[in-house]
Amino acid sequence: MSTPSSTLDQSLGSLARSIPGATALFNHHDLDFCCAGNLSLRKAAAERGLDAAALAERLDAMRGAQPVGRDWRAAAPAELIEHIVSRYHARHRDQLPELVRLARRVEQVHGGRPDCPLGLAEHLEAMRQELESHMMKEEQILFPMLARGMREQAGGPISVMRFEHEQHGDALEGLDALTGGMVPPSGACNTWRALYLGLSALRDDLVAHIHLENNILFDESAAAEASHA
Repeated sequence: MSTPSSTLDQSLGSLARSIPGATALFNHHDLDFCCAGNLSLRKAAAERGLDAAALAERLDAMRGAQPVGRDWRAAAPAELIEHIVSRYHARHRDQLPELVRLARRVEQVHGGRPDCPLGLAEHLEAMRQELESHMMKEEQILFPMLARGMREQAGGPISVMRFEHEQHGDALEGLDALTGGMVPPSGACNTWRALYLGLSALRDDLVAHIHLENNILFDESAAAEASHA
């Protein structure tokens, strides 16, 4: 079966927003479609030693599937912004203080174990502060501009937010390194298990959050797709 070059040369972000199920495939192969969503499938697969043609064939087979849930490409910017703030910004503000508390408890009680994630609470607190600053800038500056249709004037703030998204991606990699992939060790107590379960939810939410912003709200080609839908 021949693979259309268009699929191989499309960006991960474009594929993630246009093919139902693509995000699950990318997650399975550890392909970053949010912070590194501008990379083509061909280049991203090569960097990870994956078979790009095989991935493209799977994506082509998935193109006919129906979207799961809301197709946010067709939403007005103001509606998508409201969803991002209520679903993700509010969620992160709830998640991180409790995760910091749990991490401090685990480090306090189990700090003598070699598999204890020492430094995790400090890392999470830094993430909390950085995310809060980031979300406030979006809510107070960038989002109002986009909601009013000021896309051209928003180019500078968008570039800053994309850069900060890359930093959030680095922070998630730090979480993985500190926690061994967020897999609780043998004999972990309930608090430790609850902590890692919450970290996994934070990771999934933050990836979905950045995807909606980078690949749909901020992306001019996505806006063009929506206008012609």
